[in-house]
Amino acid sequence: MATFKEIRGQLIKKYTTNPANPLEGQMWYNNTTGTLKGVTVTSAWASSAPLATAREQAASGGTATAGWIAAGQSPGYTNVTEEYNGVGWSSSGNYPISVRLAQGAGPQTAAFATGGFAGGPPDVATTGEYDGTNWTAGTSYPGNLYGVGAAGTLTTGIIFGGAQPSAYSTVTKHYDGSTWTAGGAKSNGSNYPFGTGTETAALSGQGNGPPGASTNVTEEYNGTAWAAGGTNTFSVRGSGASGTQTAALAFGGLVDPGDNTATATYDGSSWTSAPSTATGRGFIGYGSTSISGSWLAGGISDGGTTYGITEEFNQSANVVTPGAWAAGGVYPISVIDFSGAGTQTAAIAFGGRLTPPNAVTNVSATYDGASWTAGPNLTTARQLAASAKNGTTTAALCTGGAEPAHSDKCEEFNGSIWAEGPNYPTTAQFGDQGVGDQGDALISGGYGGVPGSAYLDATSTYNGSTWTALAAPSNLQDSRFSATATGTSTLAVMFAGTGGAGKVESWNGSTWAEQAEALTARTAGGSAGPSTDALYFGGEAGPAATGVTEGWDGTSFSTRPSMGTGRLGIASNGTATSALATGGTPTANLTEEFTGETTAANIETITTS
Repeated sequence: MATFKEIRGQLIKKYTTNPANPLEGQMWYNNTTGTLKGVTVTSAWASSAPLATAREQAASGGTATAGWIAAGQSPGYTNVTEEYNGVGWSSSGNYPISVRLAQGAGPQTAAFATGGFAGGPPDVATTGEYDGTNWTAGTSYPGNLYGVGAAGTLTTGIIFGGAQPSAYSTVTKHYDGSTWTAGGAKSNGSNYPFGTGTETAALSGQGNGPPGASTNVTEEYNGTAWAAGGTNTFSVRGSGASGTQTAALAFGGLVDPGDNTATATYDGSSWTSAPSTATGRGFIGYGSTSISGSWLAGGISDGGTTYGITEEFNQSANVVTPGAWAAGGVYPISVIDFSGAGTQTAAIAFGGRLTPPNAVTNVSATYDGASWTAGPNLTTARQLAASAKNGTTTAALCTGGAEPAHSDKCEEFNGSIWAEGPNYPTTAQFGDQGVGDQGDALISGGYGGVPGSAYLDATSTYNGSTWTALAAPSNLQDSRFSATATGTSTLAVMFAGTGGAGKVESWNGSTWAEQAEALTARTAGGSAGPSTDALYFGGEAGPAATGVTEGWDGTSFSTRPSMGTGRLGIASNGTATSALATGGTPTANLTEEFTGETTAANIETITTS
């Protein structure tokens, strides 16, 4: 039998610990544990950030890090488009019409979609062409069809199958960006088949076939004619697929009856069972040009539940742990409308309003990443105060708020006691927002009058000893209070608030400027991270608390995994990959920690068994 050295040309090395960055296929002997170790490839589905608009029966395509989904049913017909960057979903230009059961293909910058059902009859002949920003109307499909499969790109696209008024279609049509031409007929008429691959090497499979039962048929297309492929391991309709004609993945769909979680891989001749999805559903959005990185989003259950869930299939030597919120230590009291600063493992929170008995508090507590420790307290009880969020557990700042009367008091924490500092320039202000640290802070917005009076657009800076009220044009573009801000005194971002529910403004050190609006409008949320890589989470969306989480890259928003418990009036701090959310209504002593996506080598112990 050949030795490892003969196969790989090297000896197995010995280590007292596992190597820091092992490569796929690498093997070594761990002297400490007395075991043979190696890096192996794993395959698994993992959750990713949800769609901003849950939907089913949508058109979709793209790659693992540049996907798209458009139109669909949510629950009415929609024209909304979202793009996937491998981490989350962001909004883009609307599809030409609101429609369901259209289908398309192609990369994010050269995609097409056609057909569908818009409440007719007749079915839709509209074709949309997408450049990564906008959809424009292309040449209408020569007929009326819905529930097709698709593959290729905007200028080398094909559609096939689908439903006609009296039969399941065997028709194939090619699209070159301006003209539809006939292609080879499929052997099996089908409705809702999956499609993947290219114009000259496409794969079609599953779907409904006469007399309406789900199928496990696969067909391969060479650009001219269809030929039978391997029989799939499961029969479904409304499934998805990704990859190529010789290396594909099929997943999802509805069975008769029920929700499918089965997945299978294809090698060009036969299908093999693969790890299952977490949530069974059909009529999904899907994409990727390879098996690894395949994604599915949205869909509907056999029971009628419409989803916004996204899952991603990874096949690599690394174990991918998706970003997620998890429960942290319990805050000493139940409190809302309070402030926080620091990091996920070294935080401070203070003030707020007790729930019950609905009275302001001066409680201050510090967090070590596992548990909260109460004290020492603020000298003045208050709620809705501003905090310099980059402050630390030994150098924090608390400004303004309501006692319940509006306050201009400023307090500084040195790690042992809170002590009063110079008063804030605005004599009656609360619900304003602060960024920076104790020696270099920026405070903006708020509410400075009796109910019904105007919200504030004022901005002030603090250098550790003196407050300076800035004049126009340094004021906010939109007056607001109960917003949330993060960043530094020279580069900051402010999200929403009463008076600007979906509005975002960025600060460049001298002026505030309006930016793209959040995907979900809300107030009284939390935020963390620098102004070009921030996390925005929680708050009040309409009459209810929400756990919606979004990422901000300095230009646009994309979705992130939602909080476990929706809350508003929370204390927040940290970074976009290591954030902390504490308190807030309705669960006012709950702490949640957000950890961004991580990857690590899949190190296994190698045995002979």
